[in-house]
Amino acid sequence: MSLDSVRAFFAERAPDIEIIELDVSTATVAEAAAAHGVAPGQIAKTLSLRAGDRIVLLVTCGDARLDNLKARAAFGGKIKMLDLSEVEVVTGHPVGGVCPFGLTTPLPIYCDLSLKAWETVIPAAGAVHSAVRLSPDRMAALTGAEWVDACR
Repeated sequence: MSLDSVRAFFAERAPDIEIIELDVSTATVAEAAAAHGVAPGQIAKTLSLRAGDRIVLLVTCGDARLDNLKARAAFGGKIKMLDLSEVEVVTGHPVGGVCPFGLTTPLPIYCDLSLKAWETVIPAAGAVHSAVRLSPDRMAALTGAEWVDACR
């Protein structure tokens, strides 16, 4: 189960971080922002992308939009969103719960510079009703993410 893999990730790497489970869906940025009482930008959404012949995850602010020119420069080629049917197979997480933690398959993870505007961000935690709160720098450190400028 996806939430279980995220629990195991935090138990091993950051036991001080609590997984927040809500009774309402947080699958979209708008739902997550309302449920957590924060601005949409503070929600850290994880995009599953095909960059040339490789698959990468990009974590960005909930209100940021992928900039094709910046993304092409950051990832060295044309970028395409994964098909919904591919996302859970590759990450182990359902759409709406995708996050850079507890992945089924090790993937390159990138954090967009837009996240640095926030002291604390709220990414999903492997399910459409779960999340965590942490600083962008800690998220990047825990996941081995590289910082990129790929959004506007």
